[in-house]
Amino acid sequence: MFHVLTSTYLQPPDVINQTRPAHLEWLKGEVEAGRILLAGRREDESGAVLITGDISAQEAQDIVDRDPYTSAGAARYERVAFNSAFRAPGL
Repeated sequence: MFHVLTSTYLQPPDVINQTRPAHLEWLKGEVEAGRILLAGRREDESGAVLITGDISAQEAQDIVDRDPYTSAGAARYERVAFNSAFRAPGL
């Protein structure tokens, strides 16, 4: 299963910005490991969207749990799982 992980910021921008360097370092590692395929802030900057690789629900929850934003209480996540019935070549 692939997962869409949608975060919503729970803290003001100054708190988010204090935690952001640790979050970006964590995110870089997740992308390098292939667990996250796409990531970016929402257009309104109220949170972000992450698209995982083909992983289990538990692995997706582990990603959320290890995010510095989660441990700092700066964001919460919602997860939607979907099958990969149709894929672009190379995915």
